[in-house]
Amino acid sequence: MGTDAFRQGLAVLAGMGLTFDAWMYHPQLPELVDLARQLPDATIILDHLGGPVGIGPYAGRREEVLAAWRPPMERLAKLPNVHLKVGGIGMALFGSEWHKRPTAPSSDELVAAWGDEMRWCIDHFGPNRCMFESNFPVDRRGCSYVVLWNAFKKTATLGGYDAAETAALFHDTAARAYSI
Repeated sequence: MGTDAFRQGLAVLAGMGLTFDAWMYHPQLPELVDLARQLPDATIILDHLGGPVGIGPYAGRREEVLAAWRPPMERLAKLPNVHLKVGGIGMALFGSEWHKRPTAPSSDELVAAWGDEMRWCIDHFGPNRCMFESNFPVDRRGCSYVVLWNAFKKTATLGGYDAAETAALFHDTAARAYSI
């Protein structure tokens, strides 16, 4: 993302009114901050909560990962050209290991595991720049589609978001960001 060629390409996308979906791991977020600052006319949509990794060298280090993840997420939240997809929480990459259990998690378990982080993101970016997302079929390893969307509904309720904010999270932000 730091190369001139990439930035020129993103500027072309922005000039055409197209968006850029950024899927990356949390250590890469500072690069996205720089990119978004350099190209304020580009609509950037960060996928999967900004990719807080919970496997490999990050396994068992969730609090440390979240402590590293929050500062660049706060910087991104201040940039009006960046939107956030709130989801991906069924992925094994996040370290929840739902796929290793004999039974899939309930929506309450998903909310217990990721609800605070989802609401933290929504509160920082604002509902008008956040959208709930499924990451199916990838999320299927961790939970069912229905359970995931019920977890999103519960997260919105626990967050105390009003009807307009909830509509933004479930539809309006995505429709506006993607011009659909």
